[in-house]
Amino acid sequence: MAELAAKGETPEVLFWVGCAGSFDDRYKKVTQAIVKILSKVGIDFAVLGEEEACTGDPARRAGNDFLFQMQAIGNIQVLNGYGIKKIVTACPHCFNTIKNEYPLLGGSYQVMHHSEFLQSLIAEGRIVLQGGGPFKGKRITFHDSCYLGRANDVYEAPREVIKALDAELVEMKRCRTKGLCCGAGGAQMFKEPEPGKKDINIERTEEALETGAKTIAVGCPFCLTMLSDGIKNKEKEQEVNVLDLAEIIAQNQGI
Repeated sequence: MAELAAKGETPEVLFWVGCAGSFDDRYKKVTQAIVKILSKVGIDFAVLGEEEACTGDPARRAGNDFLFQMQAIGNIQVLNGYGIKKIVTACPHCFNTIKNEYPLLGGSYQVMHHSEFLQSLIAEGRIVLQGGGPFKGKRITFHDSCYLGRANDVYEAPREVIKALDAELVEMKRCRTKGLCCGAGGAQMFKEPEPGKKDINIERTEEALETGAKTIAVGCPFCLTMLSDGIKNKEKEQEVNVLDLAEIIAQNQGI
């Protein structure tokens, strides 16, 4: 973004990478998939790079609102300084925080989750899905992320992306407004769970496996980690894949 600004240019979209997309080795693959897709369809985009800091979501969910406001105001100053209007992110936690909580601190932007953005590109014909691709006729189940679904009412976009693949979308018993958390929300991602009979991610993984789907589609870095761990716990890594929507589209495109 700094390089573009130095040339007096403004991108069509700012891609907000997020902490997981920047530092988590597994989720970096999702970042790369998104960049490949955006590049292939000719979207003019930029990233903040080292100027991007955590949105402050984990701090606020853990109860440290002072730290949240420090992180948020720092990001807002950077975004406003560059005159950013449209932001796309793959993380529902970043999506929710920037969309719904930053405006109160002076940062108002058009914020889209990447499932919405991908769906719009498919609808516009800018992404043309290959018929008979690797997912044709395969059973895929989609896990609703809490901050995408119940918090922001985004249910159809990710499902439309999957349906466009000519795949069979099978729903878990608890889905959409009744979806079950992966177990990582509310800053639980960064601590061990409290003692109990069963971890949430194991419960959710069992529900996903009951559908008979060989691909569990997600739209969140936390969900990807928790459900991948659940699949490992069930020793099903060789049979069942946990993939982000962007990875599924990238595979279809052969990129």
